[in-house]
Amino acid sequence: MKTAKMLLTVALLLVFFTGLSYSKSATMQHSIYNPGILKPIDSSLKVAVGQLAPDFTLKSITGESVTLSKYRGKKKVVLSFVPAAFTPVCSDQWPGYNISKNIFDKNNAILLGITVDNIPSLHAWVQQMGNLWFKVLSDFWPHGQVAGTYGVLRSDGVSERALFFIDTGGIIQGIEVADINVRPPLELVVKSLQKMD
Repeated sequence: MKTAKMLLTVALLLVFFTGLSYSKSATMQHSIYNPGILKPIDSSLKVAVGQLAPDFTLKSITGESVTLSKYRGKKKVVLSFVPAAFTPVCSDQWPGYNISKNIFDKNNAILLGITVDNIPSLHAWVQQMGNLWFKVLSDFWPHGQVAGTYGVLRSDGVSERALFFIDTGGIIQGIEVADINVRPPLELVVKSLQKMD
């Protein structure tokens, strides 16, 4: 029954999400940089399912230091690496997670958004997108160190569009490295969270 309810919720979210026209302000529309079509994947993973997720501490756009291992024994964690602020797919992907916050809450999970952009750029980008419920972290310096540790740092210095699903014990339960040109489907996140029960 729980699975049926969750699938119904996912279906409704998908209908809403696919019909959702992310309403960017005029400033946001003029700030978006379109890099064109890029090589879909340009890195090699350095971690695997079943492995302890490499620990890290990164600064959030609020100035807070966030350490992955502090969630062990408390919360499931989804790491969402995106390539760059002010790009079209990234500017649609992260606001889309706002409609799925209740699914994270029901699954005792949090989302950490990570890019290799610096804090001022990330702050400006998030302000233009509107409020995001999750922590946005900068992997700027040393440049891309966390992305590199996980094996999702591309040869051009940005990260892949990647999701890592980590259980409460800190073990990686799922990895999705998506085509950098395409937003991963929201249902993938929901199904991966459910599998960690």
